[in-house]
Amino acid sequence: MSVLRSPLALVGAGLVAALVVAAVLAPVIAPYDPGAASGTSYAPPSLEHPVGTNNLGQDMLSRLIWGARASVSVALGATLLALTIGVVVGVGAALVGGLVDTLAMRVVDVLLALPRLPLLVVVAALAGAGRLTVTVVIGLIFWPPMARIVRSRALSLRRRGFVECARGFGAGLPYLIRRHLLPALGPVIVALFISVASNAVLLEASLAFLGLADPTGVSWGLDINRALAEPGIYFTSAWLWWVLPTGFAITLAILGFTLLGVGLEPVLNPRWERGS
Repeated sequence: MSVLRSPLALVGAGLVAALVVAAVLAPVIAPYDPGAASGTSYAPPSLEHPVGTNNLGQDMLSRLIWGARASVSVALGATLLALTIGVVVGVGAALVGGLVDTLAMRVVDVLLALPRLPLLVVVAALAGAGRLTVTVVIGLIFWPPMARIVRSRALSLRRRGFVECARGFGAGLPYLIRRHLLPALGPVIVALFISVASNAVLLEASLAFLGLADPTGVSWGLDINRALAEPGIYFTSAWLWWVLPTGFAITLAILGFTLLGVGLEPVLNPRWERGS
């Protein structure tokens, strides 16, 4: 398989797999309760606390592991929501056409023109801090570009003979989407899933960093936010085990999705190799 011959795809898949495993097995592999004090404040890395502790004496390794759960849950939920709306709107507009297609694309154009991060901050601030709110808001922000890409691909598929034949035999819209279009759109959907998941991880951390997250939860962005609120932390060595590993974890998570998407590009887009 060409995927196995791509070092980028393998490295990216390994990083994403490590993120998912940490999220799923967090209650098992985390050495301490991430919300409970398990040591002295600002304890440096040691055998008891390999990544040290924060100002409340909470184990930072446990908070890193549990933070992966927040990133994965938001990324997965937001991506699935965006994909569902984007595929339904994109495919529906392409198949129905006419006024429905025009109205749907004008709505998409308006939403694409809105600045994402400021809109995300405003909506999250008004709706209240919470993982569910962040998940829904991110999903609603990312469906318009998905809808436009899916529509473009569905328009080309609509002109294929098998779709015209199915419509001629009376196939309805749900049947066409389920039986003919979704399998053909599979590579595009996978590529969009990886791209949006990467952006969702970054946006979740960004909103938590800005304080738009559940203060009682565990999140990588929230840990950095609390570290910056500590006066004089950068005049000590505490930032080396409080801020640096958390920022490194966010970077690796985004890098994993990015490398996976780049490595899968020749597989998901057969014209990539012919055009290179």
